[in-house]
Amino acid sequence: MHKVKRAIIMAAGKGDRMHPVTFDIPKPLVKVNGVRMIDTVITGLKSEGIDDIVVVTGYLAECFEVLKEDYPGITIVNNPYYDTCNNISSLYCAREYLDTDVIILDADQMIYNRDILDPDFERSGYNAVRVNGYTDEWLLQVENGEVISCSRDGGVNGWQLYSISRWSREDAATLRKDIEKEFESGNRNIYWDDIPVFVHSEDFTLGIREMRNEDVFEIDSFEELVAIDGSYKDYRRAV
Repeated sequence: MHKVKRAIIMAAGKGDRMHPVTFDIPKPLVKVNGVRMIDTVITGLKSEGIDDIVVVTGYLAECFEVLKEDYPGITIVNNPYYDTCNNISSLYCAREYLDTDVIILDADQMIYNRDILDPDFERSGYNAVRVNGYTDEWLLQVENGEVISCSRDGGVNGWQLYSISRWSREDAATLRKDIEKEFESGNRNIYWDDIPVFVHSEDFTLGIREMRNEDVFEIDSFEELVAIDGSYKDYRRAV
């Protein structure tokens, strides 16, 4: 059994699909019904005893300095490649923190059930939701608790991958090695998740952590934001 010692929160993205809100506010700091998205992530982690938290920033990085006041002891790492590379660059910039049992997750989601951040785990892998029917999200196929394949284009019936994952110390070290190899060789326009799921899948034996749709909400667009928080219906950019 492994136990998460550290969290790495990915918060560098520009959130273009959330315009006009994200012209002035990085997506993880957008308030949804009065609560910043990243607050649901950080407080959820802390409620599970995960206090060693690293936040990787990029777009409007200066806005995240407030987190140091709100959560003393938090570590902020800047990703200078955020505007020219995919999110493999964020984990590359935080690679030195891949030296223990770690949970990696995105900052731009609303955590409604903190139990899904449970630090105890047996096998490295992703939180996932059972799909009976069609989805266009990354879809895992699982046999005997082990991920045997993944479709990035979705499909019918399986387990939808979510951006919450746990890695044993050994697998985290392997992840670091593989990310360094790809990033430093110029393969910079992929998701970091491509590394264990596709590019170097032979290096990992992945499992899943089952959860429900209602445990977390990923807001991917301004329209989805308005649907969950009607106060943004007539939003105008601050001047």
